[in-house]
This record gives sequence, structure tokens and C-alpha cells, in this order.
Amino acid sequence: MGILNRITGQALKSDVNTTAAPLINVSRRGFLQGSGGLAIGICFGPVACTSEKAAVSAADIAPFVPNAFLRIGADNSVTVIAKFLEMGQGTFTGLATLAAEELDADWAQVSVEAAPADASKYANAMLGGQGTGGSTAMADAHVQMRMAGASARAMLVSAAAEQWKVPVAEITVSKGAIRHAASRKEASFGQFAESAAKQTVPTAESIKLKDPKDFTLIGSTQTPRKDSAGKTDGTAMFTQDVKLPGMLVAVLAHSPKFGGAIKTVDDTAARAVAGVIDVVRVDAVPGVTRAAVAVLAKNTWVAKQGRDALVIEWDDSAAFAKSSVDIAKEFKALAAKPGPVAGTRGDAAAALKKPAKKIEAVYEFPYLAHAAMEPLNCVVDLKADRCEIWNGEQFTTADQASAAAVLGFKPEQVTIKQLYAGGSFGRRASSKSDFIVEATALAKAARAKGVEAPIKMIWTREDDMRGGYYRAGFVHAIKAGLDGDGNIAGWQSRLVGQSIAKGSPMEPFMIHNGIDHSSVEGTSDTRYDIANLQVELHTVEYPLPVLWWRSVGHTHTAYAMETMIDELAHAAAKDPIEFRKTLLAKQPRHLGVLALAAEKSDWGKPLADVAGKKRGRGIAVHESFNTFVAEVAEVSIDEEGLLTVDRVVCAVDCGLAINPDVIKAQMEGGIGFGLTAILKSEISFDKGAVVQGNFGDYPMLRINEMPKIEVYIVPSAEKPTGVGEPGTPPIGPAVANAVFAAVGKRIRKLPFGDQLSA
Repeated sequence: MGILNRITGQALKSDVNTTAAPLINVSRRGFLQGSGGLAIGICFGPVACTSEKAAVSAADIAPFVPNAFLRIGADNSVTVIAKFLEMGQGTFTGLATLAAEELDADWAQVSVEAAPADASKYANAMLGGQGTGGSTAMADAHVQMRMAGASARAMLVSAAAEQWKVPVAEITVSKGAIRHAASRKEASFGQFAESAAKQTVPTAESIKLKDPKDFTLIGSTQTPRKDSAGKTDGTAMFTQDVKLPGMLVAVLAHSPKFGGAIKTVDDTAARAVAGVIDVVRVDAVPGVTRAAVAVLAKNTWVAKQGRDALVIEWDDSAAFAKSSVDIAKEFKALAAKPGPVAGTRGDAAAALKKPAKKIEAVYEFPYLAHAAMEPLNCVVDLKADRCEIWNGEQFTTADQASAAAVLGFKPEQVTIKQLYAGGSFGRRASSKSDFIVEATALAKAARAKGVEAPIKMIWTREDDMRGGYYRAGFVHAIKAGLDGDGNIAGWQSRLVGQSIAKGSPMEPFMIHNGIDHSSVEGTSDTRYDIANLQVELHTVEYPLPVLWWRSVGHTHTAYAMETMIDELAHAAAKDPIEFRKTLLAKQPRHLGVLALAAEKSDWGKPLADVAGKKRGRGIAVHESFNTFVAEVAEVSIDEEGLLTVDRVVCAVDCGLAINPDVIKAQMEGGIGFGLTAILKSEISFDKGAVVQGNFGDYPMLRINEMPKIEVYIVPSAEKPTGVGEPGTPPIGPAVANAVFAAVGKRIRKLPFGDQLSA
């Protein structure tokens, strides 16, 4: 049972299959609207079909089975209903490609709508419940969406055969046109939509999906993204675009320290600001949200002015009060002591007693903000017996349940309307639904004061940066030894950090024997053939809210593993790629991306000289979310220690490549995201208060700092896997290893900052 299902008690599953991949080179509420057409749904797993027939008329279109993923209109439109959030990762395009491929639709006639909140129809079988995350969208839906398209195509063909009085086998479909060659008859989907809805829904067993050699859309670069036009011309709807009659905007003042409480509030000056409607206190939900005071106004600017005019005395007596220096000291002290065992092979302690060579290293990873382009926000329209929420919604089922619990409603009394999200990187998939809880608690508190208008809650950039739910900080202490032949004799890793599952609804399912696997993923389960390995984990319990962050534990484990592997390779006087190949001899997909990255990067050939600069090339390979990525980074370092990442060659094996351009974009985005983290980003604490507040002190990689990136996709016959996250983990160690190749210095504390100029 998946994570979200574990929270809600719901269980769904879907089948997957393996398909061969071709060679690859480098609005929302109209579900039942229309003047005539066909709605298609597919049943999978234990969800029962309520009807085997589709009933349709020009005035009334209804899906004939619960899981509706396609709507074909009499106007010849094909609408794909997307059960996953589009937050920039190309999900809408991928889902549409899968369905349109089997439907044989013309790409130009296809559009995408977000699915409503309904886990019985739109569950993510890999996570459980309805939700987007973990790079699961294509892996979960690739069969489901293809089946939906194939079923619709079969019904259209059946309708045409019936009307034209010809055998089904003689009808062909291509680019949205239904044809019978012998009679020269041709029709659009729209012309047969109404009659197709009267056909018997084909059984799953009767549907034959295309052979990959016949794909026209899957694997093609001629499928432009379905969200690009709206995001370009401004018609795409984000939460900030929602405007409801009588709606008020809320901006909040939060406790500056986690665990702080409100002592006194003087809202006189705030209420004096023209346009301020009310001031509402929002109590903290322990372990979920912070204490806050919200100013309600007619627009954002007025609400912010009112918020800034509040005079609040905070009670910090029970608040978190440590500084970053204190945290690092505590983490390092724990890393020097044995901890609970997260994974073990052989006898690492014995192997490390007298190795031929021994290397010890301590790695420090800071807390990190998600820093998505769109700060957190949410619109809540609360009525006496129901609630509507507008949001770039990532964990629909969990958030629906959490909002209902705050309001004392049943989940079905809460409707969530999914909008685009301007990035997330895990933040909107809150394990505790924190900002949804805060928005609904605010609406409830306002309604209790007589304010019954819809409320748009807006966090400023500073609110978002200081709002918690960070990538947890970690310390890794690694001891590794080589035998006389330069092979790894033993390896010990001790990790120290917070658990993202501890204290959340995920805890019973993610923590086993005291170990949160997301803290050690990529180390305790490493695919490197290390005979004597032990991984230990100290889990620190701080009241700092932490959460998954793009690629979760792999963000720090890949860096520590891949830089230490590189260090061992150099100590053994072996080529770093050949050293890895020996350790990965039983891992063909790792070897595949390593070989491709080495070939395309001209590994082994000298880099061109640049006057006044030292240059280096580094490699890293890592598996996350069942996707395999190898990256080679080329760097230059000038005489003052200024680092430039010149070029990155990325090889990725993500199974069936549905949309090569999307894969390329996600690898590029993941690389840029990872570069920001290793070179620049850090959330630090001063006596419990977050120091950073905006991009001035939490800098992001700028466009002129992006390296040249080349992405190569390994042709694969495996089922598709995710690409939103796996591009991030290898880039940090690849750059760090390139730095060593250039100047002989190992970077073990992130971010790099000015360490090279010291």
C-alpha cells in the first residue's frame, strides 16, 4: 500500500509492463461540459466499473466508467484529464503523449485538464491516494493512459465500422482521421464521438497496445509541451490568478522561531491601514504550523502593509534556539560515535583495522530551502457545510483529509481544484499538509469572527524562505580502506541528521527499526559491490520542520559516496571510471550510462588549455527513483580561486523515453538546481531564527552561470521511470571531483562558497 493510501486507508494498484524504446536523439472544470462527445474511462485493479456501456447525447455527456482520462468532443477536441500536478516537469505533456499515441490523435487537437480531487478515480498507485511526487507520474500512468487511448480508439473504429457497414479490420486511424481506404470514406473523431459512446467498452484483455516500432508520438521531438502556450501568453492559471467575488487577501506574521508563541498583539496600526478588513489570530498546530497573525485586506499590498504594521511580542521560551555552529558541533560529535545500523554487508570493522590505505572524511551538508519561483499560497472558500480550495496541489488526498480534519468535515465536503504550480521541488507535497492546514485554520478563524468571504492566503518570499520544511542538514563521517591491490577492503558511513518522517503520518511506514530509509538511501543500498560495508544513522530530533527536497536523501548521499569513491580511485592510482566499472560489474544500467557519458565527454583526452586557469574533469554516477544518471563536469579555476563550470555531459537511462525534449529539460533543470545547492545555497540559524530571507542572501544560479549541458538518452526497453529528480544528485560530486582533478583540493563542506580562494 502506498504512502498516501496509508494515511487515508485507501488502496489501489495498477499494472505495469515493459516496452521497447526507440533510438533517441540528444481549463479545469469542463469535465462534463460540451455540446456532444465521448468520455472514456478505464478500470484498473480493485476499482469497480459501474457501467460497461457509454451513454452520450448532444446535451448530456457522462463518463461511462469511474476512471475518466479522455474526453472527445463533437468539435473534434481531445481532452486528456491529468491526475498529476503540472509544476514545470512536463507531466501534462507526458500523459497526453501516452493517450494520444494509442488514440492516433493529431497532437494539435489534444489539450489537457487537471483532474479534480477524487482518489477513487485518480489515485497514484505507486504513492497511494491521489498525489504527485517521487518522480512517479510516468511510471505509474504509462499503461493506464495508453489503455485509455487504445480503448477510445477501438470504440471510434467500432462506431465507424457500424455506420459505414465495413469490417473493423479494414479501418485505419492516423492523426485524428478515421479512414476506410476501399470506400474512400474519412471522418474526424468528432463526427463519431456521439455514436462511439454507444459502443461496448472493450475489455482490457481485448486491447492490444502498439508495438514500439509503430510509435509516432512516443519518443518524438515533435510533441511541443502542452503547458507552454498558456504560460507564455498569460492564460495559464496559478493560485495567484484566482479572483473570486468578494475575496480577501491574507498576509501573515509568523513566529520568527520554530516553537515560538504569541504573547501579545497590538493591531491598532494595522487596522488603521486603509483597506484592511480584519486581523485574525491563527494558533499554531503543534508540529505542523507556527503561530501567526493574519491581516485580511482587499489586495496583497494592503494586507502586507497591515501585516508589517503589527506590533507582536513573541514568547520564545519554548522555541528552538540553536545556531548553525551549535548544530554542526552536535552533528559532528554524534558522527564520531557508533549509531543504529541502517545497512551492513560482511565485516566492515574488521576490514578497516589494517587496510593498505585508509581515508577518513567528514562531509557537512546545510539545511536548504526549496525556493520555488512561486511562494506558497492557497485560496479557501469556506461555507457552513463545505469548503473549496484552489491550489497548485501536490498531495491531494492527504491535503483533502487534513483540511477536513481542521474544519470538522468529512473529506468529501472538501473540494480541491488543481491549478498549475510554479515549481515545488517537494515543498507542496507537505507530509503534514502544513500550508493547507494553515489556510483552512485561517478561514475557520475568520469565519468565527463573521468574515465569510473567500480568502487567498499569500506567503511572501521571506515567509516562504523562513517558513521551514527544509532539506535537512546532515553530516557524514566516512572511513574507507583499500587492500594491496587497490580494491575497496571496507567502508563505514555514519550519518547524522533529522528524519523527514519522524512525527508525520508517514512515520509508521517509512521508519523501520528506528531508521528512516530516506536519510540513508543511496548509501545503505548502494549498488557498488563493496563486500564489507556498514552504514549507521543518528537521527536528531529538532523542532525544525524538514521535508523531502528534490531527490530527497540522494541529495547528500550521492555527494558523499561519489566523492569518496573518486578519492579511493585516485588513492589506488586507477582511472575513476574504470574503478567504478569494476565495482558495478553486475549493474548493466549503471555501466550503460557511465560508458555513454565517458564517450560523449571525451573522457581520457586532455582538456584544452585556458590561459590563467586550471582545468579538470570529474565523473559521478547515481541511481535514484529507478533512473540511472552519469554526469561528467568540466571546470576551470582561475588564479583567484574563481570556479566556472564550463560543460556538463549527462547520460540518462529512464526506460522508455516518452518525451525526449522533456527529459532533456528535466536533466538540465536538475543540474542547474544541484549546482545552486553545492555552490551557493544554505539556510543557517542564529539562535533559532533563520538568517536568510530572499534571493539576496539565498542566491540562485544565474543564467550566465549555467554551463553548456549535453544530454544523451540511453535507448531502453524498460518501463519508463522518473526524470524530475534524478538529474540533481550526480552534479555536485561530478563538479567536486573535477575540482580535485584541477587543483587537488577536496571540498567536503557545502556550499563551496569561497573555499577555493582561501
